[in-house]
Parts: sequence; C-alpha cells; structure tokens
Amino acid sequence: MAVTFALTLALLLLPFTAIPSSANWCVCKDGADAILQKTLDYACGAGADCNPLHQNAPCFQPNTVRAHCSYAVNSFYQKKGQAQGTCDFAGTATVVASDPSVSGCAYPSSARFEFYL
Repeated sequence: MAVTFALTLALLLLPFTAIPSSANWCVCKDGADAILQKTLDYACGAGADCNPLHQNAPCFQPNTVRAHCSYAVNSFYQKKGQAQGTCDFAGTATVVASDPSVSGCAYPSSARFEFYL
C-alpha cells in the first residue's frame, strides 16, 4: 500500500519537476562607443539595475562603455526573464552561454526552467 502511494505521488509530481537549462547572459557586441552608449542609456532607463555601474560601485571597473553596456543589457535581459527578443537592442547585443563576470563584478544569471510532461 505504501509503495503504491509513493509511486502514485511520484507520477503525479513528475510533470512539475523543473529541470534547469544552462544559464544565459546578454552582452553588448563590439561597436562604436556612441552606439553602445545609446544602448546603455536605453537599458538603464528601461528598468535595468545600473547602480553597480556607478563610480566606486562593484561593476564600475572595467570603466569602458562596452563593459557597462554589457552589464546593463544583461540586467535588463534577466529582469525580463530571458524572454525572446529582450537581448537584441537594435542588433547591439547578443546572448552568450559563458559567464561574462569579471573580478569583483558578478553578472546576474537566472537559469531558465523547462517543464516536461
């Protein structure tokens, strides 16, 4: 009886078992600083957490437009749940599978979960 109950419970819960897929990050592509600055400004204005990019904050270094742009677009991408299309920014950004974090500055990642029935 106990075995039957355990088996039934396991079969009922199986569809709700989340299997994490690999983490993804959004980073800015190489490009002109002026274009990347526009992307950075947009991401920060549209809800990205850009506080870590301020002077003396953990992600201020490296102090380059591309590095700041990458942190901002990744923050935006993660806040949007890695939804399709949220890492394009008019072609200035792309999704990567390798962690872009640098010493002292961890890029947020949020592995997507896929549900299997």
